[in-house]
Amino acid sequence: MAGCAGLRRRLSDTEGEVSAPEPRPPPLDGQGAHWKNAVGFWLLGLCNNFSYVVMLSAAHDILSHERASGNQSHVNPDPVPTPHSNSSRFDCNSVSTAAVLLADILPTLVIKLLAPLGLHLLPYSPRVLVSGVCAAGSFILVAFSHSVGTSLCGVVLASISSGLGEVTFLSLTSFYPRAVISWWSSGTGGAGLLGALSYLGLTQAGLSPGHTLLSMLGVPIVLLASYFFLLTSPESLDPGGEEEAEREARQPLMSSGAPESKPDSSSDLSLQEKWTVFKGLLWYIIPLVLVYFAEYFINQGLFELLFFRNTSLSHAQQYRWYQMLYQAGVFASRSSLHCCRIRVTWALALLQGLNLAFLLVDVWVSFLPSIYLVFLIVLYEGFLGGAAYVNTFHSIALETSDEHREFAMAAACISDTLGISLSGLLALPLHDFLCHLS
Repeated sequence: MAGCAGLRRRLSDTEGEVSAPEPRPPPLDGQGAHWKNAVGFWLLGLCNNFSYVVMLSAAHDILSHERASGNQSHVNPDPVPTPHSNSSRFDCNSVSTAAVLLADILPTLVIKLLAPLGLHLLPYSPRVLVSGVCAAGSFILVAFSHSVGTSLCGVVLASISSGLGEVTFLSLTSFYPRAVISWWSSGTGGAGLLGALSYLGLTQAGLSPGHTLLSMLGVPIVLLASYFFLLTSPESLDPGGEEEAEREARQPLMSSGAPESKPDSSSDLSLQEKWTVFKGLLWYIIPLVLVYFAEYFINQGLFELLFFRNTSLSHAQQYRWYQMLYQAGVFASRSSLHCCRIRVTWALALLQGLNLAFLLVDVWVSFLPSIYLVFLIVLYEGFLGGAAYVNTFHSIALETSDEHREFAMAAACISDTLGISLSGLLALPLHDFLCHLS
């Protein structure tokens, strides 16, 4: 590539001897810009979801919170469980891990509900700064917390960070080639895998959860560096090419007789236009809501109750392994868009619902003989969830006109958050009911 660049320079120098055109900035290397943006959006996806994932991986530890002697609070990497009821056949915390899920998702839900109405009026840079600061604050607050309540406040900060970041970066993809959506999705999947794996590995190695969280403070710094120093200017890019040909073969969500242009701002859309676009998005929003409802009902409602006593893993270790394997499946499927595209996302919703029914029956009657069978199901569950996410947003990007895409991406990202919130609300009473069973 360097040789080609040098050849272009030599040719332009030769042409300059014949005529003297007005000086202009050198053209941006298209291939270099492509990879800078690809890596940039992958890192943004990774860093944006990292704190959210870590808080869910630490949910069992947060609810098993103990105060250590001195000023530093910690949770034993393998805490002795405190049963909800002595007569219960489940090894329960007094509060379901769904409480952490709700603290980690309800602020995100509020942000995503309000985002299509006016968040576009705030420039991108301040939004990214707020997201990074909240992520760092969440790690610090939970690490130094002396109570469950304070820890949950730290989880809320992580939720604000990930929710604001997701709305911001998904909207930002409307100014770049559509290929960046697959890189963003892969990065969010990587956040799940690396977040859960790093928390599992560091606590298994003997590091306290508090020190583990403090070791992750570099992640928000990478988020800010990726946005401010790695991404190229959108004005210098031209999507064009193969993705335009693919897009023309798809049916848009909202047809328009006018030629498409790059989006300037969703503030130009009237309320009627926004409502029309939103109605077209329902075909994608509803299946994604159902997929995330089922998988997070499993993750935060059933994982804690899928406890096997015939294994060397403690209850806390089993929970961390469930989270890690789920995130591994998510990462694999969110990174698979270039080799496998699924247009019928309703099928993924049906399969995820069957997963929920199967594991709910197992919690009730305990018919699975080994934890390793659950490991396989959890890995498959993550694969379905990741595939639904990346294929939904890729389809929306293809089928939405340029002028509507920024709004459509911001509006559609309510799907996963709504499903997760509903699952958390229903998982809390289910936890209390099952833990009272003798």
